[in-house]
Amino acid sequence: MGILNSLFGNKSVKIKDFQSRGAIIIDVRTVSEYSQSAIPGSKNMPLQTLNANIENIKKLNKPVITCCASGVRSGSAAALLKSNGIETLNGGGFMSLYKKLEL
Repeated sequence: MGILNSLFGNKSVKIKDFQSRGAIIIDVRTVSEYSQSAIPGSKNMPLQTLNANIENIKKLNKPVITCCASGVRSGSAAALLKSNGIETLNGGGFMSLYKKLEL
């Protein structure tokens, strides 16, 4: 077990748990980035528009996995969602997340 896993837990296990509970994947990249390549079934909500969508996300009553290109924007998105009472996991970069998903 790596030092990061011992500090933060195994992200793959958390992702599978979230998926088993019907998690929504929110990709916070720009529309242009998302249109070039994205995880099938993910929702595109660019980071700058996320705050305006908080109430709609809450109504879905599902956990959320955020992703972006590298994990920086999705980290900001996850923090914003968590601060609004939404169970959220920063999935990091979408390509890395895609490899961990069971689609």
